Amino acid sequence: MLLVYHMLAAALFQIFSISGNWVLAKNINFYNVRLPLDPTPFPNSFKCFTCANAVDNYNCNRWAEDKWCPENTKYCLTVHHFKSRGRSTSVTKKCATRNECRLVGCRPHRDTGHTECVSCCEGMICNVEIPTNHTNAVFAVKHGQRTSGGSSKTISIPLLASLLIITLL
Repeated sequence: MLLVYHMLAAALFQIFSISGNWVLAKNINFYNVRLPLDPTPFPNSFKCFTCANAVDNYNCNRWAEDKWCPENTKYCLTVHHFKSRGRSTSVTKKCATRNECRLVGCRPHRDTGHTECVSCCEGMICNVEIPTNHTNAVFAVKHGQRTSGGSSKTISIPLLASLLIITLL
């Protein structure tokens, strides 16, 4: 009977650990990004979706470089160029300083005739969406940040499966 429990536990662990590989690229949920497990390079460090002149928001987020922002930055900047009917021509996202975020809003782009909307936000991978009008082409900062004390902890499915396996043993 103990052998059956071990085999069941091993099977459950394998299912939970490889389930992430079954996800199709078109079904990726960019809103469900987990905080990184690697050590942060400095206090209050963060990451942004990062791309240069991607064809659209999906391709930018899908192939974004996964690296920590430099210490002199505090925000995520998004620049969206699009045609009159809202069709994207380019999306650029990067880590930014407060000075780079001073030009948020939408305006006609002189060189191409397209509309350019710029937004900035503060927080870990906060630049999921692209600005498309004056309502969302804003400078969004956090309010009431935690200073000390408790933090909310989340548990991952593989960790939960491991705990379940250990309890079964």
